[in-house]
Amino acid sequence: MRLRTELSRIDEQLRALLHAMDRMQGLLDAVVAISREVELTAVLNRIVTTAMDLVGARYGALGVLNRSGERLEEFITAGLSEQEHADLAGTDLPRGLGVLGHLISHPEPLRIDDIPAHPSSAGFPPGHPHLRTLLGVAISVRDEIYGDLYLSERRDGQPFDIHDQNVVTALASAAGIAIENVRLFEQVRVGAEQFQRLLLPALPDLRPFTAAAVYRPAAEPSRLGGDWYDAIPLPGNVVAVVIGDVVGHDLEAAAAMASTRNMLRALLFDPGSTPGAVLARLDRTLQAITTNPVTTTALARIEPEGPVWRMHWSTAGHVPPLLITPEGRAEYLSAEPGLPLGVDLEEPRPDHSRVLPPSATVVFFTDGLVEHPAHAIDESLDELAELATVHAVRPLRDFVRALADNHPSDGHDDMAVLAVRTPPA
Repeated sequence: MRLRTELSRIDEQLRALLHAMDRMQGLLDAVVAISREVELTAVLNRIVTTAMDLVGARYGALGVLNRSGERLEEFITAGLSEQEHADLAGTDLPRGLGVLGHLISHPEPLRIDDIPAHPSSAGFPPGHPHLRTLLGVAISVRDEIYGDLYLSERRDGQPFDIHDQNVVTALASAAGIAIENVRLFEQVRVGAEQFQRLLLPALPDLRPFTAAAVYRPAAEPSRLGGDWYDAIPLPGNVVAVVIGDVVGHDLEAAAAMASTRNMLRALLFDPGSTPGAVLARLDRTLQAITTNPVTTTALARIEPEGPVWRMHWSTAGHVPPLLITPEGRAEYLSAEPGLPLGVDLEEPRPDHSRVLPPSATVVFFTDGLVEHPAHAIDESLDELAELATVHAVRPLRDFVRALADNHPSDGHDDMAVLAVRTPPA
């Protein structure tokens, strides 16, 4: 009997140990999952759902305090059914009264077995699920209370215990670090995007042409890109247009983009040089005085030719321009692309020429607009062409935004679009 009793006790201890290990593993998995998020909204939602999973709670919420720390300004919920959401339609979000306010005033872990019986209880609004149990833990960021995590109703019907409290308190500590990290990440992302935009020019007056451009950063925050565009009016109603992409996503790529664009601007004012000759000279200059990474670019020169216009262009490993005719037909100006800059100085730079009718639109873009790992590049180019024909009648500013808003890529890379429209007849 004593042996069976001892074995039973050991078995219970082993079960408790395994349960504790499972909880610890769950906590570690939850911390990793929260840390992977890079947007604040996603982090807050992940904190709520992972806390619910850790303690088996049916409902969860996270209230974010306002600057004064006296009331809630945001309330993220999880666990409500569609019917419960419908029942709460028109009900204002909690602002921090009742037991929620008690946790705001006293930011220590709070466990309640009977919410209506608690001295701070203020009842529930109409349509709110009638909750009985509550586990509340404050979340601190840099030693200041950021908000409160609330859990209610364990699925097994039992009240929350000290083990639930301990694991959620540990999660709240990790959540505070994750919130701080994502806020810093957002600051870096905003700074990087502002820096990138400062490097790109505002398009000058290109009359008689019209032009518009748009730049969009990569979906992954804090990544500087090497995409750039430029348009320069030249004597004789001529306009030079360029778009390019420096390999890399860092400060080096951004600096290389700026130096390449500035060197190219200076070379464009040689009236006797074709676009291919300009790119060849740019390539030699870059390799002689810089250590810039490999760069793809497309350079075009549009000039009058009687009642129409002629575009001369050359590309250095870049995606071809897209021509939209006045009738709304789309055609890629595919030709020998040439090698990217920084690869081989001895390879010739081919030039190409095409007549442009009045009211034609030429779209120059970087590969970030069309690259998608799940689709062939030709498929994405066809999708872009179809998209361009749908929006071709719109003003150019709206046109380029429509392309950037509805692009066929996966958004992993930054993208630039520059469209030039010839004058009407």
